[in-house]
Amino acid sequence: MTVGEYNRCVEDCADGLYRFLLRNIRDEEKASDIVQDSFEKLWRKADYVECKKAKSYLFTTAYHTMIDSIRKEKRIEDFSIVKQEHHAHNEQYTDLQEILHEALERLTEIQRSVILLRDYEGYSYGEIGEITGLNESQVKVYIYRARVLLKNYIGSMQAVI
Repeated sequence: MTVGEYNRCVEDCADGLYRFLLRNIRDEEKASDIVQDSFEKLWRKADYVECKKAKSYLFTTAYHTMIDSIRKEKRIEDFSIVKQEHHAHNEQYTDLQEILHEALERLTEIQRSVILLRDYEGYSYGEIGEITGLNESQVKVYIYRARVLLKNYIGSMQAVI
């Protein structure tokens, strides 16, 4: 990967990667740090990563870094005593956004990740499998179960609106 290809990759992937991380961990600083770490790791491996696979490499690296960070925090801090205001983004949400945010909160870590990768970022089942380390059928099962939980929590759209 050349410097020009790397710079193009930064321009093309940084926003999507940041949004994915922010949706999962809801901490702007940590999301920014993980994005930066992911790009640093890509730069170090630029000779080995093809330009076509850079986006997948970035999301995989960011996903694994995020999981490591979450596991580390769980050992350090009990989330049941942390106030939600410190870990939530609260700028100009509509009621529907709040309901969707609450619904996503109810999902497990892996369910939330696969739903965000599929529905928000538009990845295929195979690409999600590469990023998360799951096989394609496991990805489909996690997405199905997450959608059922979201549907049960949210209910019909008429009830929400």
